[in-house]
Formats: sequence, structure tokens, C-alpha cells
Amino acid sequence: MKMIVRMTWIWALSAVAAFGQTTVVTHAELQAVTEEGKSAWEEIFPFTIRGVILNDPEEMLPLAFNPEAVSPPTGGQYQMFIQAVAAGDRGGTALYMAQRSFLSGQNYDEAGWLSEMQRVRFDENGRRFRKGDLVEVTARKALFYNGKRNINEAHRIDPNNNFDVALVKPNVGLPQAEAITLADLKTADDEAIFDATRETGGEHWQGMRVRLDGIRLTDTNGWGKAAWGERICWAADDTGRSLLLRMPLTDLGEPPATTTVFSATGILNQEGSSTAGYELFVQEIGPVLDIGRGSGGGVAVSFSSDYAGYVVQYSDGGPGNWQDLDVTPRMTIVVEDTGDATNRVYRLIRKDE
Repeated sequence: MKMIVRMTWIWALSAVAAFGQTTVVTHAELQAVTEEGKSAWEEIFPFTIRGVILNDPEEMLPLAFNPEAVSPPTGGQYQMFIQAVAAGDRGGTALYMAQRSFLSGQNYDEAGWLSEMQRVRFDENGRRFRKGDLVEVTARKALFYNGKRNINEAHRIDPNNNFDVALVKPNVGLPQAEAITLADLKTADDEAIFDATRETGGEHWQGMRVRLDGIRLTDTNGWGKAAWGERICWAADDTGRSLLLRMPLTDLGEPPATTTVFSATGILNQEGSSTAGYELFVQEIGPVLDIGRGSGGGVAVSFSSDYAGYVVQYSDGGPGNWQDLDVTPRMTIVVEDTGDATNRVYRLIRKDE
């Protein structure tokens, strides 16, 4: 009898230990797909995953509680992408939750929604997570929808479904945007390139920060709109390939003319299909040149390092006679302080990892 009791006690301890274990998952594992575009990841919960934040949630969706909302798109919503940084890992993953659910009885009231937004948008010290932070997410649910796994609450308000966001290191910086063209995403017949191995096509850049080069707007219908379903513009290249551009809630200024060739930087997302539906969530139209005065007294022309491969040209006496500016570029880091202090001093020190 003592033996039975002892064995039962040992089993109980082992069960508790096993329940408390959390598996580390990579983005490549989580986003793996089959030839049919279905999820190939073997579910195991809970798990942790690390990545650098690519967007502030309010860039994508309205966060505010809406007492008149009757469906997820009309209520407050939260979506934030994180991108892999670990050696050997690749890809990105979206975190999502909504005030309203498609499931009956699974809607947040105002107090509950505000509490959730405080929980997932701020760290334990009250600091708001922002683009460029390295975070670790603990997920207890991750549904597969339209070609990708989203970390979410399975559209339920049960606290056991919560995902948690923890700060690993602040301000590590955004990953370098990978330069692509529409030929990387579409065939000559303008069909999506789907590769289940994720070595080519949209899967290769899904959930990642990219710079899409050599495009023109074919319409500006969704520029400046507010609703997710209306924030759609289309872009094309000179070969007839096209792509949906999902516009942000942030102000990008006036749209480029439909005759202007430009680059757009943002997050390659997938909506509406498991083997197609790739689109670019636009965060920046560029390149943008900043003209200032250099430390040596000359004119300093600067642009984002995301536009590596671009060269500065000049034309004396007005536009027309463009020539490459023959100078050695110098890489700099710009930190923009938006604080309100009027008597602030700065210094630069090295901090160990």
C-alpha cells in the first residue's frame, strides 16, 4: 500500500513539472507549411518565441474600444508582427486579438479590453513596447488562418488563452529591410509564387520587413482611408506584375504620381489564401532625402540605410543633368528624441549585451 501511495505521489509531481514546461519554437517551425499551403507545425503549447517588433500596433489597426461594435472589424483590434533574429531562424509572426469575437459570449467589455491592452502593450515597468524592441512571447494558442500561424487567444476571453509579451532588450533596432522586386513574388503571368520549402516566393519573406523596389501605383483609392478593407492600393512594375499594398493608419503624405517609380518598405503579409494572397503592409514610401549641414561645413545628404544600393545624384542649376555624387558614404545612427524636456544633455556610452 505504501508503494502505491508513493508511486502516485511521484506521478503527480512529474505531471506538474511536465505541465509547467514551455517549449521554445522558431518562426521557421511555426510557419512551416505543406504543399497545399496548410500548417505543417505540430502543435505544442505553451511555447515561447522571440523576435524584434516590426510595427507599433496602432499603425495597423484601431486599438480603441468601440461600444457600438458588432463584429471584429468594427471593434478595437491589436496586431503586432515580430521577426526572427536568432541564427538559423527566418520569418515573422503576427500577434492578434480583438475586442469582438465571432464566437458568442466571447466579447470583451470596456474594462476587460483596456486591461488586455495594458497587459500586451506595456512591460512590467510600465514602458510601452515599440518597434525595434526584442521581445519574448509566451503563446498558449496559435490558430492557422489564410497561410500563416497567428499567435492569438483563439477568439476567446478565457485568461488561460492569453499570450504574454516580455521585454528582452529595448531598442535593438529594426532588422534591415530585404530588397525585393515583384519578380520575387509573382510569375510572368502575375500569379503568386508559392514554395512550400519557403526558399523562394512569398513564403520566403512572409512576416518579414522588406523593401519592394521598382513599382508604380496603378490606383490610389485606399490612400488615407481608415477601414482595413478600404486601405488598399495596387502597384505594378514594368512587366505587368502587380501587388496589393495595404496602407497604414499613419500619415504617409501625398501619394506618388502613378507615373513615378518608387520603393515601399513594410511587412510582407498574407491574407485571403493559403497559397497566394501576399501583400505589403506599407510603412514607408522612399527613399526620402534629408538635406542638412555636415560637421565639416558641407551639405549633408542622408537617407535610410534600408535603401542600401541607392546612390545620391546631383544636378547643378536645377533638375536635368543628373550625375552620381562621387563621395564616400558614411554610415550614421540617428536617434530622434521626442521628449518634452527643455534642458536635456546627452552622452554616448557602450552597454554590454
